[in-house]
Amino acid sequence: MFKKTARSKRHFYLIFPNIFDFKGGIQVYSTFFLQALQDVYPEAVYDVFLKYDKRNLRQQQNLPFLTSTIFHYFGDLPRLLQTILFATKIIVLAIFQRPTIVISTHVNYATACYVLKLMTGIPYWVVAHGLEVWDIENNATKLALQKADKIISVSNYTRQRLLQYKNIDSEKIVLLPNTFDANQFRINPKPAYLLKRYNLTDNQPVILTVTRMGRMAKYKGYDQILHALLKVRLYVPNVHFILAGKGDDIPRVKALVTNLDLQDCVTIAGFVPDEELCDYYNLCDVFALPSKGEGFGIVYLEALACGKPVLAGNQDGSIDPLAEGKLGCLVDPDNIEEIADNLVQILQGNCSNPVVYQSEYLQQKTIEAFDFSQFRTSLAKLVGGHQLH
Repeated sequence: MFKKTARSKRHFYLIFPNIFDFKGGIQVYSTFFLQALQDVYPEAVYDVFLKYDKRNLRQQQNLPFLTSTIFHYFGDLPRLLQTILFATKIIVLAIFQRPTIVISTHVNYATACYVLKLMTGIPYWVVAHGLEVWDIENNATKLALQKADKIISVSNYTRQRLLQYKNIDSEKIVLLPNTFDANQFRINPKPAYLLKRYNLTDNQPVILTVTRMGRMAKYKGYDQILHALLKVRLYVPNVHFILAGKGDDIPRVKALVTNLDLQDCVTIAGFVPDEELCDYYNLCDVFALPSKGEGFGIVYLEALACGKPVLAGNQDGSIDPLAEGKLGCLVDPDNIEEIADNLVQILQGNCSNPVVYQSEYLQQKTIEAFDFSQFRTSLAKLVGGHQLH
């Protein structure tokens, strides 16, 4: 356990990109990480540094954090000043406060942690997700990752990618996979209000993708599904594809739908609020995200917890939530023909992996491996098992 004197409490410094105004994979992981840590160590002191968040107490109150948590916001600052003040405040404050440990959930902040360690000896951990650590070009970032006391990898795939770097001690890399709140995802019939909203019939086959649609996120594979639909429609004429999410790539995607003449079988649903997300999963007959850039992919867990067949790529961290393909269908994310053929098989009820139709089994296995309680237990072992001075 932590070594501490009678007068001092454990003091965590947590460095996140943001958690309040955007819900990407790193943000969701960071939120669960803080929540789990506070469940295990409710008596500790928490300073949380949020690079891109602005002060927004209303949203802060919606999340179950300790009221004593101190948040430091930098989102109101101009970008260059933001980066400088963000790193400076972390280092200067830590010199005076001497936290027990600094944990960063993004590799870009590891350099500030390394500088701080050189000055004070305070240990630091870095969480490694996906693309941002697979091919690091910045030498300072690479050095800071090498010098971290622990590297927490969210998937086996990312761990394998990290092991390809020279000078990273494999003993330092530990696995703490993504998690989800199983209470929010249930197996239910197709929701009547969504069928009505999208003018669908109860027995109409629906393919669903929930993802960020940014110009830098084309690796997610939604273009491939649109191209695959041309073939899928020949075998499943009344199929409907719902593409949910927000981002600056939507205008291009809408143009692609028009160019492919798919307007009658594609709905771009935009942002889905949390309270409707489970209903969207229950609306579909297959969840498809043939990505090639996922560190892990929390959406796969959510879809599996709703008992849905899942199609994912076989070249990234998506392999982990699908248990190397045991719980779903893994395809070459660049092969449109393969994506189309597998979607047709799943929708026609003859997928080569019959497990995809066993809703309760998919849900049970996903909860056993990845529920928040499991994540919290693993994190407690991780933190409790290291001597931090």
